[in-house]
Amino acid sequence: MADMKKIIPAHSVTHLIHHPYQPPGEFDSPQPGVFKASTVYFPNVAAMRQREWKNKSGYTYGLHGTPTSYLLEERLCALEGGLQCVLVPSGLAALSTVALALLKTGDEVLLPDNAYGPNKALAEGELKSFGITHQFYDPLNAADLADRINDRTRLVWLEAPGSVSMEFPDLLALTRICKDNNVLCALDNTWGAGLAFKPFDLLGDGTLGVDISAHALTKYPSGGGDVLMGSVMTRDPALHLKIKLCHMRLGLGVAANDVEAVLRSLPSIGIRYKTQDETGRALAAWFQLQPQCAQVLHPAFPESPGHEHWRSLCEISGKTGLAAGLFSVMLSPQYAQSQVDAFCDHLKLFKIGYSWGGPVSLVVPYDIGAMRQAWPTHLKSGTLVRFSTGLETAADLIDDLQQSLLANLPLS
Repeated sequence: MADMKKIIPAHSVTHLIHHPYQPPGEFDSPQPGVFKASTVYFPNVAAMRQREWKNKSGYTYGLHGTPTSYLLEERLCALEGGLQCVLVPSGLAALSTVALALLKTGDEVLLPDNAYGPNKALAEGELKSFGITHQFYDPLNAADLADRINDRTRLVWLEAPGSVSMEFPDLLALTRICKDNNVLCALDNTWGAGLAFKPFDLLGDGTLGVDISAHALTKYPSGGGDVLMGSVMTRDPALHLKIKLCHMRLGLGVAANDVEAVLRSLPSIGIRYKTQDETGRALAAWFQLQPQCAQVLHPAFPESPGHEHWRSLCEISGKTGLAAGLFSVMLSPQYAQSQVDAFCDHLKLFKIGYSWGGPVSLVVPYDIGAMRQAWPTHLKSGTLVRFSTGLETAADLIDDLQQSLLANLPLS
């Protein structure tokens, strides 16, 4: 019987689809190849039945992984210190995947009151409708977290620093409380990015770490402001399998070209992170000298809430601490919201927009009073404005800030 795989079809259209040519495999270059697939071929039925995707030993379907997505997952593990990773379509999808994988009706999740807004909205919306309760704890008071943990608590979210207001919690103490109570703790590690500290090795000696790290790859790993993606990382195989199976059942996947974009940007993340950190500090220091500014919120500044916790975590072993390119300022309460909005509108180099970690500096005013259970006592009164530094020079950005302050926030 003839080998049908070697028969040349009579029609050219069929021939071009089933052409036998395969390029040689010995090829290497700085950027990895991009594999796009829904269907994945098997050499025979036995291979189809035996191949396993859960441990990355084989390929079964594009949604479960390709060489391209496996490569990014492994490189992210090297960055953050994890052992297993799944990719999801956004940072928020990373947070929701953790919740859906680990929580069920009757369970409770605890979140810091300064958590990323959409994560709080998830708890107040879908999770509540599923019969999952939640509480918000004071991130700067470890005892408050300890008091709120109960026999229904299954998950505690950590965030360092807090979203928008930039308080840095005692991450070591919060993690220990979770461990002592046998409750899983998940960290939104987007700010730290695997560079400011290692989420699975907080002390640098392998004795203390979070259970889960969720990361919005949209920010520093992408670096271009043009990719939406997230990751969920663990070190425990059983925990990872729970998350991976939920990930599979939800049908979550990411586009190969988006993975390619992150892979291309990832090698420069250390340089970009450090540069944007330096620029952010220069701008925050400049704001400290401006009379229109009531308070600067930057974890690396001694006056910022939780600065001592940042130092204990990010300056261990004598290293110079990193602090990303994100900071907020509280503008004096003498200025109306309309004046603060005009200040933001009048900036030329800073663009008004959410997210951060890209090449362009961003600015957004926030209503902290509407975002918290009560006005935090460590924040002075006024209107908060958050800045994300891009890759512009600090001098040019300061000039831009100066011209808008003079035009819109006059001194009385």
